[in-house]
Amino acid sequence: MMKKKSVSARKASLVLFLCQMISALDVPLDSKLLEELSQPPTITQQSPKDYIVDPRENIVIQCEAKGKPPPSFSWTRNGTHFDIDKDAQVTMKPNSGTLVINIMNGGKAEAYEGVYQCTARNERGAAVSNNIVIRPSRSPLWTKEKLEPNHVREGDSLVLHCRPPVGLPPPIIFWMDNAFQRLPQSERVSQGLNGDLYFSNVQPEDTREDYICYARFNHTQTIQQKQPISVKVFSMDSLNDTIAANLSDTDIFGAKPVTERQPVLLTPTGSTSTKVELRGNVLLLECIAAGLPTPVIRWIKEGGELPANRTFFENFKKTLKIIDVSEADSGNYKCIARNRLGSAHHVISVTVKAAPYWITAPRNLVLSPGEDGTLICRANGNPKPDISWLANGVPIAIAPEDPSRKVDGDTIIFSHVQERSSAVYQCNASNEYGYLLANAFVNVLAEPPRILTPANKLYQVIADSPALLDCAYFGSPKPEIEWFKGVKGSILRGNEYVFHDNGTLEIPVAQKDSTGTYTCVARNELGKIQNEVHLEVKDPTMIIKQPEYKVIQRYGQASFECVIKHDSTLLPTIIWLKDNAELPDDERFLVGKDNLTIMNVTDKDDGTYTCIVNTTLDSVSASAVLTVVARPNPPFDLELTGQLERSVELSWIPGDENNSPITNFVIEYEDGLHEPGVWHYQTEVPGTQTTVQLKLSPYVNYSFRVIAVNEIGRSQPSEPSEQYLTKSANPDENPSNVQGIGSEPDNLVITWESLKGFQSNGPGLQYKVSWRQKDVDDEWTSVIVANVSKYIVSGTPTFVPYEIKVQALNDLGYAPEPSEVIGHSGEDLPMVAPGNVQVHVINSTLAKVHWDTVPLKTVRGHLQGYKVYYWKVQSLSRRSRRHVEKKILTFRGNKTFGMLPGLEPYSSYKLNVRVVNGKGEGPASPDKLFKTPEGVPSSPSFLRITNPTLDSLTLEWGSPTHPNGVLTSYILKFQPINNTHELGPLVEIRIPANESSLILKNLNYSTRYKFYFNAQTSVGSGSQITEEAITIMDEGKMAMASRQVDIATQGWFIGLMCAVALLILILLIVCFIRRNKGGKYPVKEKEDAHADPEIQPMKEDDGTFGEYSDAEDHKPLKKGSRTPSDRTVKKEDSDDSLVDYGEGVNGQFNEDGSFIGQYSGKKEKEPAEGNESSEAPSPVNAMNSFV
Repeated sequence: MMKKKSVSARKASLVLFLCQMISALDVPLDSKLLEELSQPPTITQQSPKDYIVDPRENIVIQCEAKGKPPPSFSWTRNGTHFDIDKDAQVTMKPNSGTLVINIMNGGKAEAYEGVYQCTARNERGAAVSNNIVIRPSRSPLWTKEKLEPNHVREGDSLVLHCRPPVGLPPPIIFWMDNAFQRLPQSERVSQGLNGDLYFSNVQPEDTREDYICYARFNHTQTIQQKQPISVKVFSMDSLNDTIAANLSDTDIFGAKPVTERQPVLLTPTGSTSTKVELRGNVLLLECIAAGLPTPVIRWIKEGGELPANRTFFENFKKTLKIIDVSEADSGNYKCIARNRLGSAHHVISVTVKAAPYWITAPRNLVLSPGEDGTLICRANGNPKPDISWLANGVPIAIAPEDPSRKVDGDTIIFSHVQERSSAVYQCNASNEYGYLLANAFVNVLAEPPRILTPANKLYQVIADSPALLDCAYFGSPKPEIEWFKGVKGSILRGNEYVFHDNGTLEIPVAQKDSTGTYTCVARNELGKIQNEVHLEVKDPTMIIKQPEYKVIQRYGQASFECVIKHDSTLLPTIIWLKDNAELPDDERFLVGKDNLTIMNVTDKDDGTYTCIVNTTLDSVSASAVLTVVARPNPPFDLELTGQLERSVELSWIPGDENNSPITNFVIEYEDGLHEPGVWHYQTEVPGTQTTVQLKLSPYVNYSFRVIAVNEIGRSQPSEPSEQYLTKSANPDENPSNVQGIGSEPDNLVITWESLKGFQSNGPGLQYKVSWRQKDVDDEWTSVIVANVSKYIVSGTPTFVPYEIKVQALNDLGYAPEPSEVIGHSGEDLPMVAPGNVQVHVINSTLAKVHWDTVPLKTVRGHLQGYKVYYWKVQSLSRRSRRHVEKKILTFRGNKTFGMLPGLEPYSSYKLNVRVVNGKGEGPASPDKLFKTPEGVPSSPSFLRITNPTLDSLTLEWGSPTHPNGVLTSYILKFQPINNTHELGPLVEIRIPANESSLILKNLNYSTRYKFYFNAQTSVGSGSQITEEAITIMDEGKMAMASRQVDIATQGWFIGLMCAVALLILILLIVCFIRRNKGGKYPVKEKEDAHADPEIQPMKEDDGTFGEYSDAEDHKPLKKGSRTPSDRTVKKEDSDDSLVDYGEGVNGQFNEDGSFIGQYSGKKEKEPAEGNESSEAPSPVNAMNSFV
């Protein structure tokens, strides 16, 4: 059992429960409980204290109350009982205290003016309403008056008085003209708080005859109009006869021109005034001044500051408005009116009073018999209000006595109450500015415990979050609450539980093992009751893959993921938000199961995207920001300042950077004078800079534009700036790239790069071209040309150096003196051929040629090098001529030797040498004949193995395509290959060079052999080719193998093949039984057993038989002394450098003259390794390979 609390604690808890109960009755609490419990009346609705009604409509005075049993209602009027049954115009609504006074059917509102109060009563007490003062609204007409025209001198002040009729409530004032247009107001002309129209100084435009003041009465929805007021402004310069007739001579002669005047306050008058305002109201202080120029108003609070956040200035600062004033706002407020001639001020002393306001209003009290309690009524005000108590609407001093009640000022103390102590008490707090009236009942109840929470209510919570199990109860005295877990569980205690006064059991951190049934027990001295509730603890919902920050280029695609994990018994829903609002209704937004995709993103898609996952128990969210980046917007507002002859300052305003910082600005210019429409690069500046000083050239009509650059790209160009034409000046520079090169032997062609338009610096651009022969004491020869970039000097000696210069000039003068360049007149063909040509043969493919240089004076131009022409005359081994193809090698510079690579061995060659200059080639030297020695031959053109028998094979071959000398013999090497693909002993046979076939005998039957075959000259052995073949097994197949021609298409061969097919079928059946798959033969099985990668399998896809060959001729032998011969021709070493080799036909030199080309020549293609045989295997050989 829980420990019993003290009596005082129990009373405090009961008061707390009272508050809960009363507020719960409004919800409502429990309908069954409300039907059974008694309750004193409570006023729930009433009309305002000061109730102004429309006299044309029925008067409805509200009074609603609740209680158990339902209360009855009665009214007093002006302090006496109001018998509604005696007045036919007055009715009370059913089940209500609201009065309806019928005015629309003959009643008069004025007859029902007065103070009304409602009383709601039942057996438990009586509650009363406020005193409700009923007054009908009034909207009287303006009294008729004769208004004289206002004649005002220009510059004087003027006040137009409105003086509206006194209405209830006061009307709203405004000024209009005959056309119902509001009159314009300003610092000079404005309306005061009293409705008058003030002119600080009048102007001629203020003259008009329709200044009309209007009063709007909101309750009656009527507007009353004052007679129009006429204002005429005159000045000494424009007096009319009408005004003169109404003025005396003294007035006219005393009139002065318009003069300025210092401020004078029109309202309020005097130097000080007072103002009283009530707490909580709006304080309005006003100062309106006359003066010329129009004064400016300023407000201060003496000895303090104007309250922040509550101070406002209205009517052009003529009105100071402070809302929700309090006692702290009391003090002196000074307004100061100032113009350039002086100032005036006024001090308003503000006192803030206060109608009564609650500090502690009395609260309803529910007590059990024998308990104690208090009603407290505390209020404040200025002056301090008086507190008085009533019981059931009767002053407590004359109310029936109650021994349990004691009044102590603002407190009523109850001791050991009984059920007859139930009553409704009224507290009245009043001072001269108003009153407060509050009802609070004391309800003494004796009730056994009741549990209001439904039985077997199911609570579901998320693990690691609080669980609150309700046990809403009621009883009087207040029951004690105990909690148990399970049917036979013990009472719950300990720090893991929190027991609330309202009966709720809180498990601060619910875990999975918190799931179960919980029992709440409520007991007091009148009884005991219990209720069971159930708790389920669920796994929390988690976002295991959250959306991530994205930076996407405009028109790209953005995708956010939101992958969740949740309790299997909960159904989650995923909602996507943008900037905490719904996603735009746009088909570009695609919401998937666990993602959001935005197609063709635009700038408006920028923002924060939130994934919200909701279940019935929890909600989790994750957000990510999408930043849409794009090229920046173009800069704008280009401005040129500080224009000088050679510089100007350009400034601009950057456009939107579109979420990617601007890194730099590129400035371009257009020359509208020389190249309109063409924009050139000028300079660029960092992205933080928006001004730049630009250097300018003379005689250019500049326009500038700016391009912003960020990481995404370049913006569109800005709009062009204004144009700026710089002044003309002498040229600053001369033409560049001046050259002098002759095109003919007797001329000199002088060329240069012309200046661009803006480089001319002025009109009339021309060029002064000057030349003279170098190293000769000659004067300069000059010509002036325009609009060209070339000048030809004729009649010059051949290839003579000249000094050349080209100077720019325009209408204003010459450019600075140009620098001189050296050129040459035209070249002619060289006159002599190189002499003493010698050839040194280095090896069978390489030769070195020597020659003597020619005298430079005979070159007659720039020496570019020497060309060697060489060609093959004939092959010494074949003695047959063929088409002569000359080859050319060029050797740059003044060289005297060169290398001739790529020669064919054992051949006869011729060559000659020629000198080369810029004009062309000189005469050729006499042809020089030389021969190349023998070399190793190429591989035999083919090797064919035919006619396999039990112990012999026939070999046929073709001679090498390139013997490269005189063949001396052929070398044949062969060796057997056993079933494990190991090689046997190698046998070598030398064959005379004139043989083309050979029969090998005494071979082993049914054996595979590998053959290596190559040719020899006196120099050595050439490349080899390889082939493999198998001897046959028996005589029948030997006869078949004797066929050396293609017999596959002959008739008798078809019969033979049928027999072979039958044999193969038998083999296939055996293989199928053993392998469950066809296509393997005895030889094949042996190969598979040893898994030698060098043996090629049968091609099963097309039914043909592959031929066995060694795919890698140079593999090391597994057994034996097999040594594969080298089938490649090794090039002989050369001592010559690559620099000594000349260029081929398409060869070129580097700038330093070194050789970078490659000689050209036909190279024999070597047969592919492991497949040197040029003849496909015959079907007979293919079949024999399976023996």
